[in-house]
Amino acid sequence: MKLNYKRTFFVGLAFLSISAFWQMYDSIVPLILQNTFHLNESLIGSIMAVDNVLAVFLLPVIGTLSDKVDTPIGKRMPFILGGTAAAVCLMMLLPYADATRQLGLFVPALGLTLIAMASYRSPAVALMPDLTPKPLRSKGNAVINLMGAVGSVYSLLLIRFLVPEGDDPSYLAVFLGVAGIMVLAVVVLFLTIREKPLAARIAAQYPDEDAPAAPDAPAAPLAPEVMRSLRFILASIFLWFTAYNAVTTAFSRYAVTVWKMEGGGFASCLMVATVAAILSYIPIGNIASRIGRKKTIMLGLCAMFISYTAVLFYPTYNVTANFFFALIGMGWAAVGVNSLPMVVEMSRGSEVGKYTGLYYTFSMSAQIITPILSGFLLQYVSYSALFPYAMFFTACALFTMSRVRHGDSRPVQKPSALENFDTDD
Repeated sequence: MKLNYKRTFFVGLAFLSISAFWQMYDSIVPLILQNTFHLNESLIGSIMAVDNVLAVFLLPVIGTLSDKVDTPIGKRMPFILGGTAAAVCLMMLLPYADATRQLGLFVPALGLTLIAMASYRSPAVALMPDLTPKPLRSKGNAVINLMGAVGSVYSLLLIRFLVPEGDDPSYLAVFLGVAGIMVLAVVVLFLTIREKPLAARIAAQYPDEDAPAAPDAPAAPLAPEVMRSLRFILASIFLWFTAYNAVTTAFSRYAVTVWKMEGGGFASCLMVATVAAILSYIPIGNIASRIGRKKTIMLGLCAMFISYTAVLFYPTYNVTANFFFALIGMGWAAVGVNSLPMVVEMSRGSEVGKYTGLYYTFSMSAQIITPILSGFLLQYVSYSALFPYAMFFTACALFTMSRVRHGDSRPVQKPSALENFDTDD
């Protein structure tokens, strides 16, 4: 059994477009709120948490809804196409509101953009498990995360080269560049992936032994020991997102305030981490298939803890810090490649969208709390609290992850014994 890399690449275009937007959002929106509208750190953190508040309520509902939808173009594709179109139109109001200094336009436009983005995130991520047999989902998720990292690097390059230095830079070119890649990616996805026939073929070739006998029948409840593992991994997801999102959301301001970097210079460090993740995704998917998803995640968390500790001791930017940013990227890749497949592995085939939404409920819940809490610490304690904060929650995630006992892949048995010798996908 082999992963169809070409098909998974095209499926990953949806996540590429999503990641390109979120990288721009995390890097640029806090700077607009701080420099254009002169908001304090706590208020910036609260606004940056709005997308996650929306996601907690919308992603599970939309994920479950997409499980039940049946259209000629599939279950997930209508959400992906409609959500992207709405998001691209709405996001272009943001640079206009920034340039004209209209906070009354910027805030509602941002809220509507975030709703549009939330309307298709769960369906876009659920598309990969729909079209990938269970044992191959870590490798499939590695490709998806690779595509997402490419989207992030694209946005970072735009920021690095299109944001001018000075006190009042224009971000219009960056927004146009991100909007363009979002449209292009989703158009190519639609033209290359015929979701409905592909999903039917995969389901017939690799039936889910845990799926209900009748399509509309409710899935059986999880066994108590599996439910316990599910709770621990969801807690782990909450904790490591609490750590990591604090760093990604606040780093642009940390670099300016502590390291005295100007313009888009801070993007270089983030780009090192993202490029390291890109180079790691495929090898990590292969490693996880050998040593297991849990062990790979634990190694990734250890790498991130060590790196947060090391960066803490840099009073100013030094090129050697890039080594630790690369290690952060590799560690995050190990976590990201394997965590969603572990959650989905515990689901039934008819509930992939629901469990994808559950994954995002916990990851987004963390991202609601952490910008506010870390923003409070940055404002009232010191910017030097950022990396100890990340270290603490990463250590907590290591403990809860050690309690997970389920979610590693199981081999899929084909209907005929001879078919098990077939390695073509």
